[in-house]
Amino acid sequence: MFDIGGPEVMLILFIFLLLFGANKMPELARGIGKSIREFKKAASGVEEEVRRAMEEEPAKPAPKPVGAIQQVAPEKPAPPPSAD
Repeated sequence: MFDIGGPEVMLILFIFLLLFGANKMPELARGIGKSIREFKKAASGVEEEVRRAMEEEPAKPAPKPVGAIQQVAPEKPAPPPSAD
């Protein structure tokens, strides 16, 4: 995905150190770690929900109550007689 080697990582860490200072680095690392953990947790929850939904059988329609009036599709009207 990314071609980042050792020198590039060191450069990025050095820039972070200059921008945020040595005292903020552990706090930032903790925050990033918690964010990644929460993201993975949410992603696995969504994945589990999709699996569960795919394994469930589709819901069967509810039975009609006894004595219910059934609706019938209207019949097509007869074509008018042709004038031959």
